[in-house]
Amino acid sequence: VQLQASGGGLVQAGGSLRLSCAASASWLSINSMAWYRQTPGKQRELVANIIRGGRTNYADSVKGRFTISRDGAKNTVYLQMNSLKPEDTAVYYCNAKQLGAYGVTDYWGQGTLVTVSS
Repeated sequence: VQLQASGGGLVQAGGSLRLSCAASASWLSINSMAWYRQTPGKQRELVANIIRGGRTNYADSVKGRFTISRDGAKNTVYLQMNSLKPEDTAVYYCNAKQLGAYGVTDYWGQGTLVTVSS
């Protein structure tokens, strides 16, 4: 599975951005997709994920501000980020998990930088 992420950029605090992640495989073959983020010196952290059935999960720090959604026809997952804060500044990575005969395989897209200025 190849993942192509886009949509990062520079935005002022309080602003919005939408990230997109297009998968090369059909959503039907993917168990879940997610957005992670990472800042220098810190571990990559889960921001939000969406399971095949549609259930979503969010990190406490983004609940009420970020929304993850999918377009099955386009095999694309979106992360709508509103009310952005400087602490949201990070490289955001798209992730897909595929369950196979030997377990779960993780696929990663290239990171996209989100910078929130105060």
